Amino acid sequence: MTRTYALIATLQSFMTDRFEGRKDKGATAVEYGLLVGLIAVVIIVAVTLLGTTLSGLFNDIAGDLPGAGEAPAGG
Repeated sequence: MTRTYALIATLQSFMTDRFEGRKDKGATAVEYGLLVGLIAVVIIVAVTLLGTTLSGLFNDIAGDLPGAGEAPAGG
């Protein structure tokens, strides 16, 4: 029980020291927003550049499979 209390007290002390008196909380939110936007742009560019290549690759693989292009049974 004493170890648990000491751990909780240490964690509470750390969190208080870390976040108390910070005046730039809004700045960190803006920074995270910019990071999310940058990651989104990177993902969009990667999908755009690799999209046609991957589509062609999947079409080649699908064409090599036996029965490709046949209508599904029972349809």
